[in-house]
Order: sequence, then structure tokens, then C-alpha cells
Amino acid sequence: MDVVGMLEAAALLVPEGAAGAGDVTVADVWDCLAHDEWEVALGLLEELGEGWTAPTGFWEELGRAAGMLRLERSEAWCRWRAYEDRAGAIRVELTLEPVGGTSFRRTPMPGAGVMRPLWDIGSRRSDGAPDLFVACMWVEYAHELAPGDRAVVRLLPLTPERWRCLAPGDRITLHETAVPGGTGTVLEVRPPASPGSPLPPGPRIGA
Repeated sequence: MDVVGMLEAAALLVPEGAAGAGDVTVADVWDCLAHDEWEVALGLLEELGEGWTAPTGFWEELGRAAGMLRLERSEAWCRWRAYEDRAGAIRVELTLEPVGGTSFRRTPMPGAGVMRPLWDIGSRRSDGAPDLFVACMWVEYAHELAPGDRAVVRLLPLTPERWRCLAPGDRITLHETAVPGGTGTVLEVRPPASPGSPLPPGPRIGA
């Protein structure tokens, strides 16, 4: 299937009542496709995917189309959303420790899912020490997160079942070393929309 066919297949899955930012609808997507504005159509479909629960295959089709258009960040985002459907979504407001604080980090953390830090989500080992778990991190609406900055991030845990104890308002901490490198407040915990493997393969791009 070519790029147009993939975008058309994804557009056919969008309900007529779905709307994105700026009241974008699937009619706008079809208009872009009619004028061969493929990248714009892809971006609009990504926006529309935020306003409703996409069925299986929607994000996969967009990811394949983005790959054929060589839009690496869009491809990574669509792959991320497809895995969120299988693993569930966790959104956190995260603040990194500033330079000169307790964290060793002196450079921004890349934002497009390439980081797999450890997290203290409140679980404890038998000796009372924190039981840390791995989760990939995607920074919303930014290419990176600098020390001292705050942003909403999405987490994709390696072991989702261990994170099901979380609820909005819970506090968690990010660890790149034994010392916490950031603190976060859980905003949303969404269950899987469909079963499947939770963690995407190793990242291929930067933020």
C-alpha cells in the first residue's frame, strides 16, 4: 500500500464527530489528501487521534505512512501511541532537579522516547529500599527537558503490571543514579485499549 492508501485507511477509521485542535475534522484530512498535501494530512490525523480512542490499526497505519515520508519524529510518535494502546498510558507532570542540585545531569534529557530511566513509584524491597522500575519517557510538546524545567511526560513501563497501583495525584521520582533526578505528580493512568507487547523496540532517533 502506498502513502496515500495508508493515510486514507487511517482517515476511514476516524468518526465524523471527532475534532482536533482548532476544530480540525476528518473532512480537513480528506481535503489535504485531495490536494496531495500528505504531510499536512498526517499531522491532522495525529491531532485527531488525541480526541477519541483510536481502534487497533490507526496508529500503525500512521506510523507506516510517516516512515515512508521519512518523518522520523512522527513515525516514532505513532509507534509510541500504538504501544500505549497495548500497555496503557501514564502521564506525569515532571520537574527535573536543577544544575547544581542533587542530580548529576547537566544537559537536557531528549524527549522522543529515547530515555529509559528508573522510577521510584512507591514500591519497596524486602529490606525497605525503593524498588525501582524502568519506563520509557516521552516529553509532550517539546524536544527535550532541561535540568530545572517542568513538563508533562508520558511513561511506557517495561513491566506495566507493577504500575497499576498508581492513581492521579501520586508522587514518583526519576532516577538516573542512586540520587533522585526529578520528581513527578501522576496526572493520568489509562488502562490498555488492546492487549500486546508493552515496550517498543530500541529507539532509532533522538528527540
